[in-house]
Amino acid sequence: MQVKLLLSLLGVIVLLSACSLGGTSAGAGAGVRAGTKETPTKQVSDAQVVIGLSLDTLEEERWKKDRDLFKAAVEGLGAEVDVQAANGDDAKQIAQAENMISRGVDVLVVVPHNAEAGAAIVAKAHQAGIQVISYDRLILNANVDLYISFDNEKAGELQARAIVSKVPKGNYVLIEGADTDNNAHMFKKGQMKVLKPFVDRGDIRIVYDQFTKEWIPANARANMEEALKANHHDIDAVIAANDGTAGGVIAALAAQQMASIIPVSGMDAELAAAQRIVEGTQTMTVYKPIPKLAEAAADLAVRMAKGEKVSTDKTVFNKKIDVPAILLEPIAVDRMNIDATIIADGFHRRADIYRTE
Repeated sequence: MQVKLLLSLLGVIVLLSACSLGGTSAGAGAGVRAGTKETPTKQVSDAQVVIGLSLDTLEEERWKKDRDLFKAAVEGLGAEVDVQAANGDDAKQIAQAENMISRGVDVLVVVPHNAEAGAAIVAKAHQAGIQVISYDRLILNANVDLYISFDNEKAGELQARAIVSKVPKGNYVLIEGADTDNNAHMFKKGQMKVLKPFVDRGDIRIVYDQFTKEWIPANARANMEEALKANHHDIDAVIAANDGTAGGVIAALAAQQMASIIPVSGMDAELAAAQRIVEGTQTMTVYKPIPKLAEAAADLAVRMAKGEKVSTDKTVFNKKIDVPAILLEPIAVDRMNIDATIIADGFHRRADIYRTE
């Protein structure tokens, strides 16, 4: 499976200029220049290329997959990778990035814990002539060289559409992600695109709306318990921002014998979520084909380290500049198409999802 994805990577990159996903158009094309005035990138040989990967956390299943896939792809291109994970600590992530910068990585790929705090990493990298790729989560208020992710606004739309198709009228609870994560705001923006007409008509009432500190499932459960109490259990549907928050929500519902009755969304296609989908306690998840993201990011990072110019036809504004962006397509997954998507792609084994072993 990995071989096929790697072989298809060139096709993904060639087709980037034909993307029609969300984001602000960059007209004739946004270029990531090797050796800009701000980041005078050094020229390196294949043997010298070292890519730094700064991760927010490895405490979630999803990010372990990103790490392993990215590392394998970089090494497959003949380069080396230096991986550090901060596990939700801004100061630690900045210190780890500084360490990688001091060791001379050629390009730094960052999954920021805090979208605003990540700007310090970009500034420090640029001072050392190192370009920065913002991976999956956008770093705000910084001169980021490249952003590669999925269309996160569309991901939110997929969540809301799936739940609205089950419950077009009723009381809705929104359990969002971490307020410090720009993606959480993009998911919510997409959700509200779908929900607003229903809210305006009075068909849907949003009776509870709360971000989840640090994306922690226990915090999501506490929020859901509060929503149930405040509304005397009169809840018809829940839009949860990812599979971790969905797990917290479903635990709160199960304690009230309401699991399997209330539709709940999710995101990331974690194994536990896939199991809940086939069992009927979670309605859907948004599948982001992480191999495509990790392998495309690895290819671009190595190319940038070698001084090649990378062009995109999209930009995303990060409150400071229009960042050249590559946005891949997310996929809604439910009980009907789980076999044809995450299982067919080899993302999870059928035996693990259906617990047949």
